[in-house]
Formats: sequence, C-alpha cells, structure tokens
Amino acid sequence: MPPVSQPSEKNQATAGAAKRTPAKKAAGTSAKKAAGTPAKKATAPVAKKTTPAKTKAPATKTPATKTPAKAETPAKAKTPTKAKAKPPAKPKPESHAALVRRARRINRELADVYSYAHPELDFENPFELLVATVLSAQTTDLRVNQTTPRLFAAYPTPEDLAGANPEEVEELIRPTGFFRAKTKSIMGLAVALRDNHGGEVPGCLEDLVKLPGVGRKTAFVVLGNAFGVPGITVDTHFGRLVRRWKWTEETDPVKVEAAIADLFPKSEWTMLSHRVIFHGRRICHSRKPACGACPIADLCPSYGEGETDPEKAKKLLKYEMGGLPGQRLKPPPDYPGKAAPPLGAA
Repeated sequence: MPPVSQPSEKNQATAGAAKRTPAKKAAGTSAKKAAGTPAKKATAPVAKKTTPAKTKAPATKTPATKTPAKAETPAKAKTPTKAKAKPPAKPKPESHAALVRRARRINRELADVYSYAHPELDFENPFELLVATVLSAQTTDLRVNQTTPRLFAAYPTPEDLAGANPEEVEELIRPTGFFRAKTKSIMGLAVALRDNHGGEVPGCLEDLVKLPGVGRKTAFVVLGNAFGVPGITVDTHFGRLVRRWKWTEETDPVKVEAAIADLFPKSEWTMLSHRVIFHGRRICHSRKPACGACPIADLCPSYGEGETDPEKAKKLLKYEMGGLPGQRLKPPPDYPGKAAPPLGAA
C-alpha cells in the first residue's frame, strides 16, 4: 500500500485560513447588524406592508358594499313616484277656425251617408206637420205617424179640430202618450189658427211660438220643412251629438242653437238638422253608440264611448241602416229603406 500522504504545512495553513475566513465574515456581519444598519431595513418594510394592508382593506370593502345599496334603494322608490306625480299632457285647445273646418267636414260626410235625409213625420200640409210635431213630444215619430192618419181623417182642418169633442180627440191620440195634455195643445192651436190667422199656419217664428204647445224647436221644424225658411232643430238627438263632437258645451237649446248657427251658413241649417238627427237615431245612440260602424269616426273626439268592434257595432244599427223599416208610413221616393207598418200591424 502506498503510504498515506500527510498534508504539508502549506496546505494546513491554507485550510486554517479557510476556516478562519468565514468566522471573520460572520463576525463582521454580526457587527454590522449590531451597528443598526439592518434594523432600518427591517423596520421600513414592516411599516410599508402592514400599514397599507390595514387601511386599504376596509377602504375597498366599505364602499363596495354600502354605496350600491344606497344608490339602488332611492332609484327604485323615486321612479314610480315621479311617474304618478307627473300630470298628463293637455291637448291644445281647438281654435275657432279649426272647429269650423271640422264641423263642416262632418256635415259633408253626413250628407254623403244620408243623402236621403228628410223630416220623419208624415204630413201633407203645414197644418198636419204642425200638429204631428206637437204630438211627437216624448214619443217616436213612428208612433206619431201610426196615429195621425185617423186623426187627420176625422179633423182635416184647423176649424174641424177646433170644434171637436176633446174626449174623442184624446182617444184618437192616446197611443202617443200624455194624450190629455196633447189634446189641449192641438185643440188650442187649432182655435188660435181659426180665430187669429184665418185658419192658416203662419210662416214666421214670432207668430208660431205664440201658439199653444209650440216652442222654437217645433217652429223651426215647420218653418224649415213647410215654408223653406232655414232653421236649426235642437232636439235630444241634435243636442247630444253636437256635444259629443265638441261643437259646443251648452245644454240650453237656445244657446246650442246660437252656437251651431255660428259654425254653418244659414242655407245649411235645415238639412244639417236632418242629418244630425238621422245619425243620432241610427248610429250614434244615447246609451251605446255604434262607433265601429260610424262613417265619421276619424273626426269624432268622443270615439270609443260605444262599441268599437265593427261586427258588433253593425248589430246596433237601427232603421234602414240595420235593414229594418223606417219611421214613415209614406217615406219619400229616394228613401232606401222599407216603409213603416201601420198601427196594429205585425
């Protein structure tokens, strides 16, 4: 075996130095740490890491949870409140010129639909028309037309009626209702015609309204249809429709008459009355208008008050518009419907 070599003194010295060197470095490092240099480095990072962590964590969490809750609650509560409190927009009032244009357009439309419009009382002369109009109060023209043939056959002139037996007259006009009061009226006007007008019906408004049972409505019916003097007949149908159409808000017949007269030329007054009354009896009824079958629906500010379904509205039409007989037993030749049956007929 080769002899084990012993380290030389040089090698031993080197090894000893190597061992001493780390000790010195370690001692130097410890000395530096004791001097305070590392203490600053250790303190500074701790302060930077701990301080932001404590302050930022609550700062980020607090607004994230509380801010949305505050923002959402008022948004939900205020939105419906504002919608309810907001008043609806008011439509602009219609000017007088616009009202005149709309009213006259309605009249033209009705003239096309009811080209055959006429007085719906049967009569042969002014006296018969006057008596029939007085009898038409609180009843239908149809019932009057079914009643007057026997009355006029018995008393054809004012002189005949003025000298009649009241009880016999009451029996003849009983179907029209209120027959006692109506007997006094027609016999009273017959006496006035015989004594003050030579048995003739006067052709002026002032004289007509002085007759018993005759008001402005009756007078204008007689003047317009027996003498050709223009007049506006404000009956229940006429008054109802002009208010629905917003031509006027007046309810007094005299004020309604004046308001409508301001919208139309005088030459249109009589036929306008017929057309409006025709429309009120056939389509624009009091309780349930047939809006879905109305030819002037696009011009009516009250559209929707009645039945708007076209098929259902057709079932509400009356007289010739609904395929039924009219109100006259002797209608004019151009009337498109059927004549009404006499009293007592099926």
